[in-house]
Amino acid sequence: MHTPNQSPIYLIALGAFALGMASYVTAGLIPMIEASFAVSVAVAAQLVTAFTLAYGLGSPIFVALTPAHRQRAGLLLALGLFVIANAASALAEDFTALMAWRAIAGIGAGVYLAMGIGASAAVSTPERRGKAIAIIMGGMASGVVLGVPLSLLIAEQMGWQAALWLVTLLGLVAFFGLLLKLPALPAATATTLGQKLAILSDGHVLVILLVSLLAAIASLGMYTFIAPLMADPAYGAVRSVTPYLWVWGIGGVLGSFLIGPLVDRIKSPVLTFAIMLILAVSLFVLPLSAALGTWLVMLPIALWGAVGWALQVPQNNELILARQAQGDGNLAIALNESALYLGSAIGAAAGGFVLLLQMPTWTLAASAGGVAALGALLQIINLRRQPSWTGDVQAEPYN
Repeated sequence: MHTPNQSPIYLIALGAFALGMASYVTAGLIPMIEASFAVSVAVAAQLVTAFTLAYGLGSPIFVALTPAHRQRAGLLLALGLFVIANAASALAEDFTALMAWRAIAGIGAGVYLAMGIGASAAVSTPERRGKAIAIIMGGMASGVVLGVPLSLLIAEQMGWQAALWLVTLLGLVAFFGLLLKLPALPAATATTLGQKLAILSDGHVLVILLVSLLAAIASLGMYTFIAPLMADPAYGAVRSVTPYLWVWGIGGVLGSFLIGPLVDRIKSPVLTFAIMLILAVSLFVLPLSAALGTWLVMLPIALWGAVGWALQVPQNNELILARQAQGDGNLAIALNESALYLGSAIGAAAGGFVLLLQMPTWTLAASAGGVAALGALLQIINLRRQPSWTGDVQAEPYN
């Protein structure tokens, strides 16, 4: 069997690596940016808000507006916008300009990831689609886990702008590589905005998005509060959560890459149910394992990171399968990204409310586990309603 050229997939993953860095590095640069522009920490932190809001809200809008016959051009334009915005951020002479460019970078990043996942599916054979999506998600996870610490080390030596120049350089390499290697992509069949928005009436898609939302509330929401849990005297009173964050992140990288072959062999909805169940269990046992030993807790943390990141591979694969005939798979993926960012915000707000009520820290993990269990329950209900989901994977081309 002829194996398609895999270089476009790895180039898209390189861009996703840069995207992962850009998404999380700003939080670590806040003290340096605060000093550089003489603004407060609270004001500087709004750079993160600008990027994430633009990413989560802007990507579905701009993906929907992308002409159906311009999928390749849309991908390159989004990556080019991301590169330019990061370079302009590094060159910004005032805070207002920096804020604006971070928002533009967020839009470019969100559109690029959605269209990049769609493109990776388009240039892969159906039996390798899951692996292709896993490579993209693994690239993003690696950017967060490996790229962010590296860029922060560089920023400490050369200034905060150096971190953004590194993101720019990686994005530029990916851009020119894709310009040369990415073949023409099939035109989407949904050509008008009205046809594309019909996705919002697809109950199957809405269930997938709801499960992603619940997963993000549980996983990313709990990630925000791992420090208060581990600092609690009842759970080890650790002075630094850095080792635990590394374990979570490394688990995420491994999970993102290793899930790919499974997606190509097992129905995505079945994998999603299993992942949500494992996520719930790993969150439920966090306080218990932490109480037994600060090293023992690393096992559920690694498992939590692995399944939390791995989930989006079967989810995105299922969205592509669900909407390929309608030709709006990219929009479905963009909506899934928005669900993740919304879930992260809801989870952080809910966890903050728990702490505001001065409830025991174990309730953070228990609540997160409960939300994940709700997602697993929703998924199994849908598996029972859709028995065909447990059948063989239909190897159809992506449109």
